[in-house]
Amino acid sequence: MTRAYAQGFASQPNEINMDELPIIGQFPAWLNGSLIRNGPGQFEVGRTPIPHWFDGLAQLHRFTFADGRVGYGNRFIQSNAYFKDNQTGKINYRGFAVDPCRTMFQKAFATFFPAEPANNTVVNITRLEDEFIAMTEFPLTVRFDPQTLETLGILDYDDKLSAQTATAHPHYDFERRIGLNYMLRIGRKNEYQLYTLTSKKRTKIATIPVKAPSYIHSFGMTTRYLIIADYSFRLKSMLALAFGDKPFIQNFEWDDTQDSRFLVVDRHTGALVAEIPTDAFFAFHHINAYQADDDTLIVDISAYDDAQLIDQLYINALLHDDYPQVGQFRRYTLPLRGGRAMYAVLSDESIELPRINYTANNGRDYQFAYGASIQKGSQDFLNQIIKVDVKNRQTWIWRESGCYPSEPVFVPAPNAQSEDDGVLLVVVLDSQNTNSFLLILDAHTMTELGRVIVPQHIPFGFHGSFFEI
Repeated sequence: MTRAYAQGFASQPNEINMDELPIIGQFPAWLNGSLIRNGPGQFEVGRTPIPHWFDGLAQLHRFTFADGRVGYGNRFIQSNAYFKDNQTGKINYRGFAVDPCRTMFQKAFATFFPAEPANNTVVNITRLEDEFIAMTEFPLTVRFDPQTLETLGILDYDDKLSAQTATAHPHYDFERRIGLNYMLRIGRKNEYQLYTLTSKKRTKIATIPVKAPSYIHSFGMTTRYLIIADYSFRLKSMLALAFGDKPFIQNFEWDDTQDSRFLVVDRHTGALVAEIPTDAFFAFHHINAYQADDDTLIVDISAYDDAQLIDQLYINALLHDDYPQVGQFRRYTLPLRGGRAMYAVLSDESIELPRINYTANNGRDYQFAYGASIQKGSQDFLNQIIKVDVKNRQTWIWRESGCYPSEPVFVPAPNAQSEDDGVLLVVVLDSQNTNSFLLILDAHTMTELGRVIVPQHIPFGFHGSFFEI
């Protein structure tokens, strides 16, 4: 039986540009700017299905608010993978969970010296000074025009840093006006690298040698520290990654006999100030982190007991096997002076694709988080949006039958009077009407203000941001 959310994993070949979409309800007059989101728009090449959600060919989406109207456009990123795969009718590049047949030499060369990268930057977008870039879990980033979504080419940094993987979740220091990110360099000596970045240059902050590196999708930041959650899902063999026949992610193995740990780095000096063990766990997304006192850090994460979710996100599994799990809202308490990190669960509801009032509260004590979730007791995909009050342990929910929401993006109101004074922008698949809409929620009350109807479906994507442009 076809699952109700299956259309979210169907390709969207139509690239459209509309100045005005139908609006039901209303949205605040102060909401002016653009929501830009990233995610896969094509799930097959010729007759070959792309096996994993994370490897779909990247497509950008833009909702623009101006003068009481909402426009919409979508456009594929013009990557090497997009052109060559569609020209040849086959998958040509190594990705997250795909690896075309190649010789041992070609595999090693592609791992360590990618002469022609796929540049399928499908995960996230951000702004660095005047540059808008799309990112994936490899260090390469692609520039695009935020007005037209036109691909402008690879962003070349004026530095000599190199690595095999990175996160698509950089942090931003609003006081210093710089980004901060993480990379993994694999070789004779494996290294975690933390660095600052502008649109021109990356500058290394710290290097942490690691024997068996973890797969790391995001990291935490406070006003003083950067925090790497080093999970028990680790690369077992650099040689197997370089010369073996497994896709990238299949070279990592879950081992719950080994602790996970938190690596805490002073982001101003680069010093590794603590290595704090904890019970084995896995996560994609940090929610927030802050320093509770001189001896304690708080790290909130959408966490899992193991790494099964990666296998559950193969498209065939999503459409035919058991339904995917969704993370727990865990608060880890990190003792900087020694001891193990312990956690408490802050909500009875699951949470993924979490967001906060980032500008005001990232790296600081906070009260509210938002995310996508699966209704308790349901066998389904992400089918509700939640708001969690982490201080009072309360949860609010929006859901609608047959609707599948994406990541909720928080936009603060001008002259906001409280942390949750603003709106949430959420792209929603309407499985009953076989199209999508942009949902606008009052972030304070979690009530619907309005929705903007899109004349076609938007495939399930990953991340995006709102820009006042």
